[in-house]
Amino acid sequence: MIQSLLIANRGEIACRIIRTARELGIHTIAVFSDADSEALHVQFADDAICIGPAPANESYLVGEKIIAAARASGADAIHPGYGFLSENAAFAQAVMDAGLIWIGPNPDSINAMGLKDAAKKLMQDAGVPTTPGYLGDNQSADTLKMEADKIGYPVLIKAIAGGGGKGMRKVERAEDFLDALASCQREAKSSFGDDRVLLEKFITNPRHIEVQVFGDQHGNVVHLFERDCTLQRRHQKVIEEAPAPGMSNEARQAICAAAVRAAKAVSYIGAGTVEFIADGSGALSAERTWFMEMNTRLQVEHPVTEMITGVDLVEWQLLVASGEPLPLEQEDIEMEGWAMEARLYAENPETGFLPSTGTVQALNLPDNIRVDSGIEDGGSVSPFYDPMIAKLITHGATRDDAREELAMACAGVSTWPVHNNAGFLTRLLVTDAFANAEVTTGFIDTHADHLTQKPEASPRALGVAASLHPSATPERSRDGSPWSELPGFRLNAEPDFEVWMAVDGRVQTINLAAEDGEPDALVHIGNDVLMIENGWPYIVTQASYEAGTASGAADGNITSPMPGKVISIKTTEGETVVAGQRLITLEAMKMEHSLDAPFGGIVETIATAEGEQVAEGAILLTITQQEQED
Repeated sequence: MIQSLLIANRGEIACRIIRTARELGIHTIAVFSDADSEALHVQFADDAICIGPAPANESYLVGEKIIAAARASGADAIHPGYGFLSENAAFAQAVMDAGLIWIGPNPDSINAMGLKDAAKKLMQDAGVPTTPGYLGDNQSADTLKMEADKIGYPVLIKAIAGGGGKGMRKVERAEDFLDALASCQREAKSSFGDDRVLLEKFITNPRHIEVQVFGDQHGNVVHLFERDCTLQRRHQKVIEEAPAPGMSNEARQAICAAAVRAAKAVSYIGAGTVEFIADGSGALSAERTWFMEMNTRLQVEHPVTEMITGVDLVEWQLLVASGEPLPLEQEDIEMEGWAMEARLYAENPETGFLPSTGTVQALNLPDNIRVDSGIEDGGSVSPFYDPMIAKLITHGATRDDAREELAMACAGVSTWPVHNNAGFLTRLLVTDAFANAEVTTGFIDTHADHLTQKPEASPRALGVAASLHPSATPERSRDGSPWSELPGFRLNAEPDFEVWMAVDGRVQTINLAAEDGEPDALVHIGNDVLMIENGWPYIVTQASYEAGTASGAADGNITSPMPGKVISIKTTEGETVVAGQRLITLEAMKMEHSLDAPFGGIVETIATAEGEQVAEGAILLTITQQEQED
């Protein structure tokens, strides 16, 4: 059995692996970059070794540094977690060549499934149905455009070496294809060092179904049932659940059997996930479900499988890597109840989910459900890595039990002043469409305006928050009588329980005696009160009567909404632009974000350059608004 384990990762997954290793009596070693020296996974491990500067390509993605750290620490094995080097066959081989145990599949299996085009051809040979598309070697823009036209729109462009939704674009119209291709290739090159793509027909009512498989070194392969990961944004999973709603036992057996065949086709060892796309226009069926790809690693959403099966998948990984057979045979693996997981990210739904970074000073995560997190109060969300804060996981006897408990858990989350997506998650979970399992992978995009619009806080919740604020003062009556400042004091007058306060900077009257609604959480921040209602944050502060307006696009200054790198400038000084015209594209956390002209005008100045790193709030360019003709 492994005695000492180095975790070649960070954040919540590193903490998750350390937790199981500790329960098995295994000594744990963390690695960290300069940006992570105070991170929770560093504190949690038995030992920790610095492997370089903050950028991932100088630390977490440098296999030589990780292997050197393993040797220096006396580790027996390396667990890659997910992301980073977890599906890098060359790194897996280097680990094995160094005499260390690799917690994952053999390099040949990673190679077989790592490139989406080769994997689809392999699955076709194994009799696993695949979606129509183009897998050719000719990667010229003209050829790809011609093949996309043949397939018919909408079409998906997917990075061959991709994963996590990066390097993927849905194209609705032929005229948008070349721009989408260029963007996809840039993102794929940045994320994976490989800009090759494949094309797939986009299924109109798609649902994302995946099967957890597990193999050992003795030729045994089993499945641990399916997960539904249909709710996605930009091809990044948002809420996952197990089992899949609407899946009959017959369909389940057929799809899970296909996943096992796929794993056996590559002599798979360890934890893996076979992903399928299903036609959701009716009941799920094996005939309308197609192979997409296989992820040769532990998945972010693995906890929902653990919750319905009672299996610790990380423990299985460690046992299998040590040469032991699978602890259970297929007929011994049972499914009980329903589980759901929500991914809590440091991002702001109100600004198009732009990443939010900084120090978390008011962390409030639920303590009555499973929470996998890599951050604590006072910890930092770095601009260098994925912005996940935590995974919130529930388990119940029924789907509604799990869904309702998860909605309640998301409703009270706070991470101030770092923004999060808890309000968006809460609203998703309570929509009728999701409650009735009537969603497709495009549901979030279709309903984005509703799902991301921060609602007005309820009067009662504001009243509770205002009552705790030290500067709350009763509102004067219209006649200016001083008696109105004493609630209920005036003879023959109704009690006055209204105060002037500022809510998110907007002055309004708050009724302290309102009867509807309660806040889900209240946090004192200095002299102010942070109120959380249904996951959305509201700052209640002392009222200010001085007029003022927010600067930004309204005054012609186009500012950076987050720290990032300028990768493309689409305009020049002196150019006349129209409202909605693309101006600048930024890259942050390996994702592209475009800034468009808020109105028509003339570009007066450009204050940045391609390749430059910019801070949040930095002025990138200035537009002078054109006079409207009579």
